[in-house]
Amino acid sequence: MLPSDRPTPTPSPLSRREGPLGPSPLGPRPIGPGGLPGGVDASRPTPRPATRQAPTYKGLPRPIKFIGWVGLLVAVGIVLGATAPTGLRRIGAVIALQPEILGWYSVRALGFMAYLVLASSVLYGLLLSTKLLDAIAHRPVSFALHKDLAIVALVLAGLHMGLLLADRSFPFTPRAILVPFASPYAPTWVGIGQIVFYSMVVVTASFYVRRRIGQRAWRILHYVTFLSFIGATAHGIASGSDSGAAWAFWIYLVPTAGIVFLLTYRIVVSVGSRIFRRGAVPATAPLPGMRILGPLDRPSGQPLGHGEFRGRL
Repeated sequence: MLPSDRPTPTPSPLSRREGPLGPSPLGPRPIGPGGLPGGVDASRPTPRPATRQAPTYKGLPRPIKFIGWVGLLVAVGIVLGATAPTGLRRIGAVIALQPEILGWYSVRALGFMAYLVLASSVLYGLLLSTKLLDAIAHRPVSFALHKDLAIVALVLAGLHMGLLLADRSFPFTPRAILVPFASPYAPTWVGIGQIVFYSMVVVTASFYVRRRIGQRAWRILHYVTFLSFIGATAHGIASGSDSGAAWAFWIYLVPTAGIVFLLTYRIVVSVGSRIFRRGAVPATAPLPGMRILGPLDRPSGQPLGHGEFRGRL
């Protein structure tokens, strides 16, 4: 008998065959009515998890920008007009009568300025991380402003420490200024302020080595900023001579409340996004109520019934 006359053996349903994805112990995957392998009906829409769209930059309308700048200039003019004459008169009296305490006034003023700029940098960083500014400002511009605020806060804090040498109230020395907890005045709370300054140096320097250390390490290092703000607040309240004044109370309260609010918002959004991603239905998963069929449960040419899904066992 010639080889061409031999009967072709009928393959067993359980024989190993080469499918499109390699050898399969159950033979090739059946083709469903939708033309897809595995019996998947392409006519049925597959649910996909919804994704939260990131805000796109739109910018503020020109009238809003104009009103904002005019309002800011008016507010600055009102503040300067109401306080500048009195402040200049008092500074002149201090110079004429007690020039030795002028350094102490300068130290206090620079301390409050450094605290406010540090708080602004932390607030701006939280607004960046929550993407609340992306709709009105370009992200690179916002990031650059965040870095500049950190640099300005560091410079003001350095001047705040350096002018202690000109203070005649306490004998501050370079060692007492640079070494934590070596201050002759409130050593514990001043020492906390010194540690805050050094942490600010590290965080500010991280902006320039961000590519070398990586995004993950940079973000982890940036969490030190929250500890720096807490330490700066404690340092200002405990060692500041103006902590009992009403205006000083609001200077500490308003930034702290804003940072707590934005930090809570960021945590809630982050946790909610993770829970949503874990509970999302994959695009290839069957719909609830579908029954997965094997290749032997129904002939490949027969259409699927309602609520059936032919997949690979």
